[in-house]
Amino acid sequence: MGKSLTRRDWLRTAGLAAAALPLCALTRHADGATNAELRAKLAYQDTPKDGLRCTMCLEFVPGKDPAARGGCKVIPGDDEISPNGWCSAFNTM
Repeated sequence: MGKSLTRRDWLRTAGLAAAALPLCALTRHADGATNAELRAKLAYQDTPKDGLRCTMCLEFVPGKDPAARGGCKVIPGDDEISPNGWCSAFNTM
């Protein structure tokens, strides 16, 4: 017969499990952030407009590789800007 679980053992196990939860949250892959309100004000779209795309804009902050999503100096807190996107803040000067 196995050893029965005492209250002390149960509390210890529950405490260890509770302590491990934040570690699980830290190791989970974080999703990208978007600034939906500012995107709407700037008419941001994930597709080019008249041949213009974010990779041609001075405000675009490239991602890890040319095809990866990046950021924008005009849309703070947003790291889901498509390299092929466009918005009304497009700037080449």
